[in-house]
Amino acid sequence: MDPRTLAPNWPTRPLENQPPPNRGPAAIKIQAWWRGTLLRRTLLHAALRAWIIQCWWRQTRARLLEKRRRAVLELYAQQTRASVRLQSGYRMWRIRRRYCCLLKAIRKIQVSWRWHNCHTRGFMQGRYELTGSHLQLQLDIFLGAQVCRITDCIPFPIKD
Repeated sequence: MDPRTLAPNWPTRPLENQPPPNRGPAAIKIQAWWRGTLLRRTLLHAALRAWIIQCWWRQTRARLLEKRRRAVLELYAQQTRASVRLQSGYRMWRIRRRYCCLLKAIRKIQVSWRWHNCHTRGFMQGRYELTGSHLQLQLDIFLGAQVCRITDCIPFPIKD
């Protein structure tokens, strides 16, 4: 039996008079394909590395920007608190000065009326109510049969 008829797909030896098959173009195609695959893989790895570096840089830049924003916001809040404290202190000083002037005036009136009371043998009754926005004053002076009543409301110059 002829071995060629049993297994037609087996490679056979070339005959002596046939030239060897030309495998050059097929090898060149395989080599070109493999070099292209290697190049694409290398380019893909390079692109992935570049993408990772870009992502890291964007995150770093975002963190720096957030730190700067927070620092500016904290500085603004600190300046605002400082200006509010200054304004509050100034307003308190003005109101206290006005209150001390009114208290001084009340004491002068009281001293004057006490002196007058001692000399005329009359007596004086009075009351005052001090609230956040005004001073309510009521004085009753009794001189024998005469009664002198003084009622006054003194507003404080406070802005709302």
